[in-house]
Amino acid sequence: MAAAAGDEPETVEVTLRAVGPSRPTTLRLPPLLSVADLRRRVAHDRRLPAPEEGRLRLVLRGKTLPSQDDGDARVSLRDGDTLIVAVAPKPPASHLRDDDDEEEEEELKFKIPQTTTWWKRKIFTFLRDKLRLPDILLMGLFSISMRAWVMIALWFLLAPLAQKYDFGPLYILGTGFLIILVNLGRRQQGDVSAYSIFNEGFRELPGTLNAERIDRDIRAGQF
Repeated sequence: MAAAAGDEPETVEVTLRAVGPSRPTTLRLPPLLSVADLRRRVAHDRRLPAPEEGRLRLVLRGKTLPSQDDGDARVSLRDGDTLIVAVAPKPPASHLRDDDDEEEEEELKFKIPQTTTWWKRKIFTFLRDKLRLPDILLMGLFSISMRAWVMIALWFLLAPLAQKYDFGPLYILGTGFLIILVNLGRRQQGDVSAYSIFNEGFRELPGTLNAERIDRDIRAGQF
């Protein structure tokens, strides 16, 4: 029997649109019902088992409806309304999340190579476990070679003597030049410097542009 003019209809037609490739469906619902009842009806229409009903998310007119914990919430539906339906994915098990976090933290920690000597390993374990030094500091300490540590210690031992005999500025300048010379490196067999003055017979790199080549090209009519 049709509803009289001005009376509230017994049911309204609501379109259910699921997130994903499935087709939209229609469902006839009372115009006023609780959110919990609406969730149960939608879950039944989507053939969702009862345990998965809690992961159901409903969006009506751009607003997300309350969860099933809010049993007093009610919703007013109109004929032709569209209800967006989504099922939240299952979260991973707690032990899996804990294992992943521990693995990520373990990968980010600084580790010394397996070939490191035993006494370096002892020092590393003491600094990391007993003194709890940060990884960035441990990385800096163990990335420097023993020869470099000896030179650093020697520099600090000689620095007071240089200051005592007023050789402080010269000592610092000499240190700077020494660092430059030590880091120059050695040229391998067959390597050519970009500066011809350092090459045998002042040989230049192919494609080098200089005044002599420009003069030669002009005389040859290539410009």
